Amino acid sequence: MTYYKNFLLKNKAAIFYGISLAFLLFLLKWLELRFIIIDHSFEIYIGSIALIFTVLGIWLALKLSKPKVETLVVEKEIYIKNDEIFILNNTIINELEISKRELEILGLLAQGYSNQEIAEKIFVSLSTVKTHNQNLFTKLNVKRRIQAVEKAKKLQLVP
Repeated sequence: MTYYKNFLLKNKAAIFYGISLAFLLFLLKWLELRFIIIDHSFEIYIGSIALIFTVLGIWLALKLSKPKVETLVVEKEIYIKNDEIFILNNTIINELEISKRELEILGLLAQGYSNQEIAEKIFVSLSTVKTHNQNLFTKLNVKRRIQAVEKAKKLQLVP
């Protein structure tokens, strides 16, 4: 008895849909759908052709009116001066109240690591890295990673 009760509880939605479909079938038979189709077969044929051409027209219009976008990749050369020795600016770090972890993440950002790679490298979650990034962006008054790295280089926070 409990097996059937469990079966009914597990398949409640399927049984409900089955009963609903049976009721709908009974209702359609009651309306004598066949009689409506026979009386209006020409209109249904014309309507289906109109629908096919409408869909084809919309598809063709979208295909033809789509702008052809050409992506242009601009490469920028970076010149690194090897004769200069990097000295960390501790006064700026104290002024901006940048923590050691944020400075570490800023260094990894400057090396070109993604958020996921940084998280794996320093053994923290991705959301923690994103939080540190947002804190850095606020402290450096920037909106993007590249701006943060450029400003950090100007302030001598990263080499």
